[in-house]
Amino acid sequence: MIDLRLLRSEHEMVRAALARRGIDLAELEQVMALDEQHCSFISQRDEMRHQVRELSQQVGQLKRAGCHDEADALAAQSREQGERERALTAQTDVLGEKVRELLLRIPNLPSCDAPDGADESDNLVLRMHGVDVEAYAPHQRVPHWEFAVEAGWLDMERAAKLSGSMFAMFRGSGAALARALVQYGLDRNADCYEEIRPPSLVHTEVMVSTGQLPKFAEDAYCLERDNLWAIPTAEVPLTSLASGEILDEADLPVRMMAHTSCYRREAGAAGRDTRGLLRVHEFDKVEILAYATSEQAPIVHEEILERAELAVADLGLGYRVVDICAGDLGQAHHRSWDVEVYAPGAAQWLEVSSVSWYSDYQARRANLRYRVAGKNGTRYLHTLNGSALAVPRVWAALVETYRQPDGTVALPEVLQPYLGRSVL
Repeated sequence: MIDLRLLRSEHEMVRAALARRGIDLAELEQVMALDEQHCSFISQRDEMRHQVRELSQQVGQLKRAGCHDEADALAAQSREQGERERALTAQTDVLGEKVRELLLRIPNLPSCDAPDGADESDNLVLRMHGVDVEAYAPHQRVPHWEFAVEAGWLDMERAAKLSGSMFAMFRGSGAALARALVQYGLDRNADCYEEIRPPSLVHTEVMVSTGQLPKFAEDAYCLERDNLWAIPTAEVPLTSLASGEILDEADLPVRMMAHTSCYRREAGAAGRDTRGLLRVHEFDKVEILAYATSEQAPIVHEEILERAELAVADLGLGYRVVDICAGDLGQAHHRSWDVEVYAPGAAQWLEVSSVSWYSDYQARRANLRYRVAGKNGTRYLHTLNGSALAVPRVWAALVETYRQPDGTVALPEVLQPYLGRSVL
């Protein structure tokens, strides 16, 4: 969440920054009004507590002096004041919770470097690599949901029989290719990212910490009986891994990666891109994530982008890097770049990695802090992440790009050792 102290001291700056997102600022003003009332209640509560302590001391002094009648009268006054203090404390706590609930709904401040814009049409293409949309041959322009199903690599019909629409099932060589892509994504980042296999089900507060809740509740799968949520990305558990702990600055940045299955209802998709693997409810992904100081964060952000970019470049896929404008940033995002690959059969650009810097927004929710050597107090961490390899869309773009005239799929050189062959 945004820093409440910053909102108090730099109210106009915060308003101007959030206005770049094109959001309704009514909730921000409501936070300000409730926070002012909350601070007033805290002052009143603290004054009452002080008065109760003074009365208690006076009661003790009177009793020691043998003035029992006066002591009893003052004790009754102390009890009455204590009841008022407890009632005010309850009101103060309710107001504090209302302020927090509203803050959880207010998005992060966009970076000054994020381009201005209202929606995805205003995003900027920074660069393109290895793609000429007009140069693909006819055999490459067949969508994967046609030829991959015929080849027996993808079975959407039986996946729907088992789980419903927008679930996919890889089979035979298709399943082997999906597994190879996961291992490829892990191996590329094993040089400095610690591999972790976190749980796929997490508590509500873990989802809140990354900004998934309350905003995206409709897109998430919930096991209500156990109050657990299926993770939409490994970002969720990895972000909260050090929740409540205090790290040493000397140990930063901390780099982690995880291969997990990811679960998304895609309720907001409203039927868009539901063919084949373009948008599915369950998929495998390798995520890389870092904790950093505010000074380290811009460098780490560039590093994660470079890794995501080179992963698809070395697969020989045409791709582009897109700078996300302020109006299209995600709820928790401070700055984001998307890596999109071109799928010639689907004739679409497919986002395969959102490389995001969250400033200290997630850290305030998750209570992620670090200690600066030689200084008192702690500071909030900055969190960053990106997809190292998102299987379904990379799989789709790869089989369409490398499809041969005879219907086979040539494998890029970097994947051949994982499958022990050169053709699918």
